[in-house]
Amino acid sequence: MPTVLKIGSLPAAIKAWAEGRTIFLELTDGRLIGFPADRFKILKKASTEELKKISLRLNGFALRWENLDEDITVPGVVAGNFQLPLESE
Repeated sequence: MPTVLKIGSLPAAIKAWAEGRTIFLELTDGRLIGFPADRFKILKKASTEELKKISLRLNGFALRWENLDEDITVPGVVAGNFQLPLESE
C-alpha cells in the first residue's frame, strides 16, 4: 500500500531570506535550514540582489521569486531535491 502524506505532515516555512548566495528558511517545526542558490538553474544565474527578493507562497509551502519567475517547493528543498549538483571549490 502506498504511503500517503498529509499536507500537515509536510514542512512549511514561516520565514525565508537570502544572505549572499545562500537561501535560509525557518520552518514551522523550529528548524532553520539553508541551501546554496546555485543548486537551482534560475537562481544560479541570479544576482545576490535578485535572490533577496524572495517571498513565501501557498501558506509557506513554496518559495517565489517574482522578478525571476521562479517557484521552489519547501518540502522539496527539505528533502534535498535540487536541480544541480553541489559544486566543489
